[in-house]
Amino acid sequence: MANKSLSISIATLAIAFFIMIMVPKNASAQNCGCNGLCCSQYGYCGTGDPYCGKGCKEGPCTGGGQSSPSPTNNVNVADIVTQSFFNGIINQAGSSCAGKNFYTRASFLNALNSYNQFGRSGSVDDSKREIAAAFAHFTHETGHFCYIEEINGASKDYCDETKTQYPCAANKGYYGRGPIQLSWNYNYGPAGQDNGFDGLKSPETVANNPTVSFKTALWYWMKNVHSVVNQGFGATIRAINSMECGGGNSAAVQARVKYYTQYCSQLGVSPGDNQSC
Repeated sequence: MANKSLSISIATLAIAFFIMIMVPKNASAQNCGCNGLCCSQYGYCGTGDPYCGKGCKEGPCTGGGQSSPSPTNNVNVADIVTQSFFNGIINQAGSSCAGKNFYTRASFLNALNSYNQFGRSGSVDDSKREIAAAFAHFTHETGHFCYIEEINGASKDYCDETKTQYPCAANKGYYGRGPIQLSWNYNYGPAGQDNGFDGLKSPETVANNPTVSFKTALWYWMKNVHSVVNQGFGATIRAINSMECGGGNSAAVQARVKYYTQYCSQLGVSPGDNQSC
């Protein structure tokens, strides 16, 4: 009996030692809190694809985070968002616009490497409609890629102190920045975690780095808008700024719809139903 117990103890120690040497040195306990590292789908901190790829929960995830869907078609978004298409938007911005020398197609495509699910769901026409919808909102939010930051944004309070998971840093503003005018501390915090920058302590990164700027726009889109695209363009308006709907700002809604139908026409696709909210 003693020998049997000794054998079990030795076997248990051997298994424990095996587990210990198999867990990477840069992995920490489950549930994360990784201080800049990625949190894997199993709850460990680290770097590289096993931690930052599929299923990544927080940190500089390379696949857009745990909730990101998988592409369902072989559409090449770069073939749709051509330089001509991009220039057709930004060339309407005035020469004095800050965004004129900030936003580029190259930066968008660089950001797209982290969000390759964007524009990749359903049929080819579905992909074109999603791309048209996103760029319609980008156009409206930035004035044809003129504005990097919200006009008079620094004078507004975008700190929701009830979101204690994302505490506001002193003297930092969480007003609109980037192609989709990312706003509020509870968006800057997770957007930074998923895209490799400190969104709470350095929100200005969105206005200083064009690739990060587009990444935050795609991050917001994939988190909040992508899932409703198939409900019509009106649903995407509600997902971005519901206050404009139901008579809240009919002029803004009409402007967004105008850009959307224009881009659908350019891309050779029907805009579909339910265009307004």
